[in-house]
Amino acid sequence: MPDGFRVICEIEPPTRPDLKHARHQIGVLSPVSDSFLIPDNHIGRATVSSIAVANEVQAMGGSSIACVNSRDRNLLGFRRDLLTAAAYGVDQFLFVQGDKPSVGDRTGELTVRAMIEEARAATDQAPFAGVEPFRLGVTAGHRRRMAGWKQAADFIFVQVGYSVDAFLRWREANPTDLPVYAGVMVLASAGMATRLRASIPDIEIPDDLVDRVASSPAAGVDAACEQIQALRGTGAFAGVHLVPVSRFREVAAQLERWL
Repeated sequence: MPDGFRVICEIEPPTRPDLKHARHQIGVLSPVSDSFLIPDNHIGRATVSSIAVANEVQAMGGSSIACVNSRDRNLLGFRRDLLTAAAYGVDQFLFVQGDKPSVGDRTGELTVRAMIEEARAATDQAPFAGVEPFRLGVTAGHRRRMAGWKQAADFIFVQVGYSVDAFLRWREANPTDLPVYAGVMVLASAGMATRLRASIPDIEIPDDLVDRVASSPAAGVDAACEQIQALRGTGAFAGVHLVPVSRFREVAAQLERWL
């Protein structure tokens, strides 16, 4: 957007060895997206490597942030990922703990804090000679004060929410000079609201929004775009982390009218 407010769009990662749908999302959202976030083993299911898809974004002329979760990695596997990213020229990461896996258990070896420390140290080591330092992001929830060690990151993604006032309260309670991106998710259906409330109790979804979406699925797109405009108007955020889910075409069309 012209005032420097950035829209970082999350795409649905491939769960099969086929990148056509990922490429389609990238192509549709490119006119309204400053960067793309690529999830990693989304909602506990195996997906194509976020680093490989981030490379695909860059091959299509876009900017990418590869999400990497600590849940599925040991230290050697994480070092492999850093080398792979450096080989592809992928230089931005969002480090997360990761959702509960649908099959198996967490490795338990790495934490987000440990991944930040390892990634910071990596580019000073011989195998990474000539590689610029990675840009690293972390997430923060609405209901907990942000841990001090997260200030070692380069940017922060605040958990998805549906209240601009709640985001502003988070900003007041967690002063930081780092760029902060507010999480905005399109509510695609009333059923989606039920699933979100059951799986992520911290996400508060207004009943009136659920009622509007139940009457008209387009209401979820309208509400998300209005929320983006409201967050932009506060001047308190560097941008938004937008999760358009299956409504990416409608979101792109509506946001494009603003630009």
